[in-house]
Amino acid sequence: MLCGGKKSYFAAAVCIITLTSMVTLSYLRLQRLSHLPKIIQEGSRCRGKITNSTITALKDNRTFIISPYFDDRESKVTRVIGIVHHEDVKQLYCWFCCQPDGKIYVSKAKIDVHSDRFGFPYGAADIVCLEPENCDPTHVSIHQSPHGSIDQLPRFEIKNRKTETFSVDFTVCISAMFGNYNNVLQFIQSMEMYKILGVQKVVIYKNNCSHLMEKVLKFYMEEGTVEIIPWPINSHLRVSSKWHFTQDAKHIGYYGQITALNDCLYRNMQRSKFVVLNDADEIILPLKHPDWKTMMSSLQEQNPGTGIFLFENHIFPKTVSTHVFNISAWNAVPGVNVLQHVHREPDRKQVINPRKMIIDPRKVVQTSVHSVLRAYGNSVNVPMDVALIYHCRVPLQGNLPRESLIRDTTLWRYNSSLIMNVNKVLYQTVL
Repeated sequence: MLCGGKKSYFAAAVCIITLTSMVTLSYLRLQRLSHLPKIIQEGSRCRGKITNSTITALKDNRTFIISPYFDDRESKVTRVIGIVHHEDVKQLYCWFCCQPDGKIYVSKAKIDVHSDRFGFPYGAADIVCLEPENCDPTHVSIHQSPHGSIDQLPRFEIKNRKTETFSVDFTVCISAMFGNYNNVLQFIQSMEMYKILGVQKVVIYKNNCSHLMEKVLKFYMEEGTVEIIPWPINSHLRVSSKWHFTQDAKHIGYYGQITALNDCLYRNMQRSKFVVLNDADEIILPLKHPDWKTMMSSLQEQNPGTGIFLFENHIFPKTVSTHVFNISAWNAVPGVNVLQHVHREPDRKQVINPRKMIIDPRKVVQTSVHSVLRAYGNSVNVPMDVALIYHCRVPLQGNLPRESLIRDTTLWRYNSSLIMNVNKVLYQTVL
């Protein structure tokens, strides 16, 4: 035997490596076997109650299910987007009911809590289960145990089961609208800019907003532009409007924004060529192209194999304004008039500007707010001379004098179309 032969350091090292490899392979084989679907019942009918809630708490009250999605990019799995307590949730199982043969399969889930949890005890998680080989289940139940009755478990529809042709080129994901949101004018301006730039769909995870904002959302929903996903996360967890646990010791940060973004990514994986992850007060402004379609065609041609395009965020403080485009009818509408804010803050030394993204959703596995966590495609930082994020908000460098700001009127290239379109919406909703 190798280990009993020459007593040399080399032989000992080879022996250790060989044994380690064998143990590792055996462990991985056992792990995979433990996650394979097992038949626990036959001749049954799927009687569990189908749930349509956006957020569903399991009985442990430590696991919250958002939605399951079919994902066959690596193997045939159901990937459930959820929220879990990062320490307390140790085991979960997927229960698949296969019709018409009535076989019930149970798969042990791999629980993958996303790394960007920012110290909060609850975080976004992928609950991933291998599917039965001879079945394409339409629904799944999630349970803490491989034993019990499927009739007592809520059932969730597995989305993305059928491959679709893209119905839109660009979908914007906005998460989450909260705090009785009432920045009506800026929201309408952002929506109309998105449409000018080539967006056909905007998905909004809505916690709450003002009555006036509800009227505006209703208009865009009836128009077919906006899809509202109810997001009652504060009914289940103590939520923070801050991004880090050290700033606010609650259950989960920023109204579960990261979970909503991941759900939006998978929700639009089969129906949108690109998904744009940004906030309602942010607009990706192309500098070399008239719209996003021509910009993305150029960027993809220059960066083959790239699935993630990151754009640099630049602050245009709402505290610094110009009298140009002081439209009297707009003064009665709550919110910021972005056309009056064309001075941006200069870059700060040793501070990296955060980025937001346009992604090919089929190349992304997990996303955070300013970067992707797991992907199949490459990432590229888009140069500022190609595009930048116009972000009109409270200043980050509030003490800077006006002359230290950079006058940037890129947004004014769209002023004629923007003013006309905003007026149309305002006169049908607010004015």
